[in-house]
Amino acid sequence: MENCIFCKIVAGEIPAAKVYEDGEMIIFKDIEPIAQIHLLAVPKEHFKLLSEMDAPRTALVGCMLAKIAAFAPKLGLDGGYRLVINQGEDAGQTVPHLHIHILGGQKLGWA
Repeated sequence: MENCIFCKIVAGEIPAAKVYEDGEMIIFKDIEPIAQIHLLAVPKEHFKLLSEMDAPRTALVGCMLAKIAAFAPKLGLDGGYRLVINQGEDAGQTVPHLHIHILGGQKLGWA
């Protein structure tokens, strides 16, 4: 997607504080954190909503969730973490590229 900031980060056109990357996804620090640890997990394939998932995208998101769980201790999230996927403008999705917020590093209140 030409004007997508996350696609530009994936392509290396915009710098990001990456903490993990493989062939399918990247994880980087959110530039406006709302928790002590606030990361974004972004698939390298561009799509906006969970409703756009076909079988390969469903497998991709499942793989992303498994990698987040496996990588969590290395991110300092041993005490627990929260995953958030905003869907659409009313939910607060500001970048039209599916992404998973990873929040932790502190006790989180119920949101």
